[in-house]
Amino acid sequence: MTDLTAGLRETFVQLADTLVDDFDLVEFLDLLACRCVELLGVGGAGLVLADARGALTMVAASDEKTRLLEVFQLRNSEGPCLDCHRDAEPVDCPDLAKTGKSWPKFSKEAEKAGFRSVYALPMRLREEVIGALSLFGTSPAPLDAAGLCLAQALADVATIGILHHRLWQRQEIVTAQLQTALNSRVIIEQAKGVLAERLRVSVDDAFGVLRAYARSNNRKILSVAAGIVDRTVEIPR
Repeated sequence: MTDLTAGLRETFVQLADTLVDDFDLVEFLDLLACRCVELLGVGGAGLVLADARGALTMVAASDEKTRLLEVFQLRNSEGPCLDCHRDAEPVDCPDLAKTGKSWPKFSKEAEKAGFRSVYALPMRLREEVIGALSLFGTSPAPLDAAGLCLAQALADVATIGILHHRLWQRQEIVTAQLQTALNSRVIIEQAKGVLAERLRVSVDDAFGVLRAYARSNNRKILSVAAGIVDRTVEIPR
């Protein structure tokens, strides 16, 4: 097995492993940026992700000058990653001096940082675009078809991993909320039984008493129910 093949295999395994308890998004994306530089031979790589409102934020970069350049294009609302995210299409600029005129501020800043070419690839799954991956070259040279294909594959795997983790997180939240609701219901049912026996009323009437007491004392029903069960709340007959 060649070093490249081994590196590719290790990278894809690491990018796919997002369903772990200690998953860290920034660390995950930093890994992607650094592996893009190693595997594709580019001078720098950066990633931006969209927040809940759709605004892009710089989340990872292979080095400091790339990070500053990503921040620069976001602050100036001009650059390939913004176009890539907006149009959900790859943006290629093999020579910033010749084809970067649509981003004059960005192109000047990129050249100042030592970059001469840039490619931006959408982080997209079907119709959902969550960000963009930018690749910066130190010379005005095109990234070959194989390199672009590999870069898009890395972006796609990372996108699937991020979306899968988000879905898992939401499911964990829903499950926790459901369990909390079930636990609350158990406590309330126990309190209704205690009150029904203590006051010698029906369970339905006991719940009415419980609810009325909670309202009149400006307390939550669950709090009062828990007090009844552990005998820290006494409702008079």
